[in-house]
Amino acid sequence: MNNHSEERLPAAPEAIFISGIDTDAGKTYCTAWLAMALAREQGLDVITQKFVQTGCDDMSEDIEAHRRITGRGLLDVDIDHTTAPVIFSYPASAQLAARIDGREIDVDLIDRSTDKLKERFDTVLIEGAGGLMVPLTDSFLTVDYIATRHLPVALVTNGVLGSINHTILSIEALASRDIPLYAILYNKHFDTDPLISADTHGFIERYAATHCPGVPVIDIPSM
Repeated sequence: MNNHSEERLPAAPEAIFISGIDTDAGKTYCTAWLAMALAREQGLDVITQKFVQTGCDDMSEDIEAHRRITGRGLLDVDIDHTTAPVIFSYPASAQLAARIDGREIDVDLIDRSTDKLKERFDTVLIEGAGGLMVPLTDSFLTVDYIATRHLPVALVTNGVLGSINHTILSIEALASRDIPLYAILYNKHFDTDPLISADTHGFIERYAATHCPGVPVIDIPSM
């Protein structure tokens, strides 16, 4: 794995929330990449966690993907669901999937699981479900969870048409709630149109330099 960006990652806190500008921004791959980068660059023992998993019956498919990408087999904390404590069967938004399964999203269980992982690992990377404004209830959004738990965010973006708009909206949503931005992870997997992707990448870098100075824009190379 090579980091193709000149930017380096800031010192990692004990937990980082990985959110995306949209549902399919590439959070799962970028979460795994970040885990490997922090282990290599900062010598940390990093664990990944899935905030809320939908479309699965037992094991979180995103946790399985993290382990596959990092070349790490399933751990005991995966088998006992500490890394994915809330799983719903229907492949839909978290709130809808919970309603279909006749359950609520137990944020206290997620908190306890994260705390358990913090005791054992240096850094916990919590992969979100969708973007920042995904509802957990009618009055409590994912961004509210992040804010109330005082979690810094690594924001996954890409070069898809429309990403500039989604990226700026996400950055402004974080800023309005005083949520620290750890890094912007630019997923190059979606750089299929060289003109659009180059313009998008350049704009995001310029915007970040002006509006969130000191926050690195890290290029995440395609698998």
